[in-house]
Amino acid sequence: MQAEPRRPLPIAAFAVASLLPLALLGLGLAFGGLWLWAAFLYMALLTILLDQLIPLVPGQSEAAEFPGADLLLATLGIATLILLPAATWAIAGPSGLTTGERILTFFATGFWLGQVGHPAAHELIHRSRRSLFRLGAAYYTAILFGQHASAHRLVHHRQVASADDPNTARSGESFYRFAPRAWIGSFRTGLRAESDLRKGGGRPGTHPYLFYLAGSLAALLLAALIAGWSGLLAWLGLALHAQSQILLSDYVQHYGLLRARLADGRLEPVGPAHSWNTAHWFSSAMMLNAPRHSDHHVHPARPFPGLSLPETDLAPRLPWPLPLACAMALSPRLWRRAIAPHLIRWRETRPQDTSA
Repeated sequence: MQAEPRRPLPIAAFAVASLLPLALLGLGLAFGGLWLWAAFLYMALLTILLDQLIPLVPGQSEAAEFPGADLLLATLGIATLILLPAATWAIAGPSGLTTGERILTFFATGFWLGQVGHPAAHELIHRSRRSLFRLGAAYYTAILFGQHASAHRLVHHRQVASADDPNTARSGESFYRFAPRAWIGSFRTGLRAESDLRKGGGRPGTHPYLFYLAGSLAALLLAALIAGWSGLLAWLGLALHAQSQILLSDYVQHYGLLRARLADGRLEPVGPAHSWNTAHWFSSAMMLNAPRHSDHHVHPARPFPGLSLPETDLAPRLPWPLPLACAMALSPRLWRRAIAPHLIRWRETRPQDTSA
């Protein structure tokens, strides 16, 4: 008897999973207390618990069945630009929150910016509408990471799983070695790629790095206006918290995976084998299917509701939810010991199709 195909998650599930912690944060900024604890525990604990307690693996569907996908992305993108100054005021300004509540606000906000705001902005910079792309780039600029909007599209997607990609972690490389190499490397390669596009008038207009730098300076000025030096430090802290989670996701999702060289010296085409995936449903809904990373790299323009989860014989799969895997990566010994058998098994069994 043929198994019934799994039904995909409705767009409402993505909306609830990603917007509910934002609502809890908003209530926490206004009233403090248990609302902040609820927002923090939602991001730090509830997501992982639901992934483990309800082993649901949703199926795939075409993006056309989800007409509200771009609206959700735009809502989340705008929310990031409101939350950053609001959280800065709550953490460093005269918000009336206690010291403990300010600490909870910092971590809950940082988790949301990295685990929901980033996946939303990542989707936005892959959309063809300029307004959506600019909204995603504005988020990265606000967290002082504007180069990601260029380097991710122009470098990472072309060079992923190779030594030429600064955002692909090498086997045995710790996160603490990877992070500065990836940050500096993506800044440089993104700048070079954007500059090359503009040589000889190939792409008119102002260099986007000028917008990234000017926007980041404006963000820091806004932080100082909100709460002086304390506000500046709070905004910097939130930006670094969000950036660290972006780099952690890059580190985990491509760790130790390499594309083969063809006979003519070119890299094999990007395929499902070049990204780690996770099958955990709730974190995937909250992160807008970012854990279905292989399909995104094979089809970069495919909107998030339509991303599929490849079978385990086609793409490597992690046994942990992506947020948990990222937390494990903060301990290099733990990470290397945990990932080693999965990486070895994948290298021994992966499909060896290197045709052009």
